[in-house]
Amino acid sequence: MRIVALGTLRDFWREHPDAEAPLRGWYAEASRADWSTPADIKACYRNASFVANNRVVFNIKGNDYRLVVAVHYNRRMMFVRFIGTHREYDRIDASTI
Repeated sequence: MRIVALGTLRDFWREHPDAEAPLRGWYAEASRADWSTPADIKACYRNASFVANNRVVFNIKGNDYRLVVAVHYNRRMMFVRFIGTHREYDRIDASTI
């Protein structure tokens, strides 16, 4: 998968250094993946949540942080839409962000 907005992840882990290793791990795995359906993602990340508009929510660092991506399965692309704490995540609508 091609992941757009690595800079967003970098900016986040600069502010939250404990998120760097888990986010780098997620990025490395997702970059190598060839996910063509939600089931493909679920096979790798059983705790991933799927919401409307092809948004997927990943738990990062033991569920300390939430990562929301918009997935374009046909183009094999993921767009980082949000990364934040649970408190910040609770204030957004993951399906529209």
